[in-house]
Amino acid sequence: MATLVAQGAPSRSVFDAVTEEVGRLLPADVTLLCRYDPDGYMARIGEWSRTPEPIPRVSRARLGSHNVGGLVFETGRSARIDDFDDHASPGVLAWRSAGLRSAVGAPISVEGRLWGLVVVMSTSAEPLPADTEARLSGFTELVATAIANAEANAELKASRARIVATADQTRRRIERDLHDGAQQRLVTLALQIRAAQAKVPAQLDTLTAELDEVATGLSSTLDELREYARGIHPAILAKGGLAPALNTLVRRSPVRVTLDMRLRARLPEPIEVTAYYVISEALTNAAKHAQASTVHVLVDPAGAVLRLDIRDDGIGGADPARGSGLIGLRDRVEAIGGTFRLESRQGEGTHLLIELPVGR
Repeated sequence: MATLVAQGAPSRSVFDAVTEEVGRLLPADVTLLCRYDPDGYMARIGEWSRTPEPIPRVSRARLGSHNVGGLVFETGRSARIDDFDDHASPGVLAWRSAGLRSAVGAPISVEGRLWGLVVVMSTSAEPLPADTEARLSGFTELVATAIANAEANAELKASRARIVATADQTRRRIERDLHDGAQQRLVTLALQIRAAQAKVPAQLDTLTAELDEVATGLSSTLDELREYARGIHPAILAKGGLAPALNTLVRRSPVRVTLDMRLRARLPEPIEVTAYYVISEALTNAAKHAQASTVHVLVDPAGAVLRLDIRDDGIGGADPARGSGLIGLRDRVEAIGGTFRLESRQGEGTHLLIELPVGR
């Protein structure tokens, strides 16, 4: 148990181990792990049984003074029922019909708040031993540590996701401001100069040439501004989705790209934005660092994930520790719950395999 917690195992693995270990080490026939919910119910999140009788399939039960969960909730301390025959609540009746006779519950407190409890039950006519509460306390401390770790990790992931979402919203706003503001102003100025140029008398050819030079410079500046805006956040991604945005990216790539697009529907915006920037950065790296001549890109919605498989025939040796934008990509992918794998042996090209969750 301590090893699972120290290794940061998933909460479900810890919960399953707790219920089984408690049941095997104590004279218990059924072990439950429950969480208190804010609505006056407790939810069963782990169970183990050595009895052949089926465990009543109740995932959530209302708290009350006639069940162990309610007693622990009211007092914040361990509680027991030594004989179910003395209690007639619906919950106790269900357990009694399964052959169970007594129960002990120990509270689980996480960072000073009552989170849930571990319950052990027995079919024996004799009550559970007097030291059951004390023996359960060691397990509840481990569970509390595992829960605190899981909650901290969940909050860290949520915080990273919020940071990425805020950055994307900011980039999109900047792109929109550039398009609606500076770009439109430059277009207007260029048209005004061309209109003024058309009114210049033929004999003032020097002035015509100067105006032409200014108009050409404005057009070049406008093109550069559009490139900057596209790099900040491509408008086509928001309007048309991932497929047209990637097709545009492929056309503009200095390296030959074969794109296998198997996606047929729009995805949540964070997924589309992440997929776009992953592929954009991979193509940039292939051109600037990998000396690649060809890049193969697969975009495949595989079940509950969007799989991005990107391979180039470059020199390999890509290493996130040396920069090249790979660290930023990994952070972005992991911030939305995705996985990032890189293979880049020297002389064997670079292979990126990204999986992004597309479920709610």
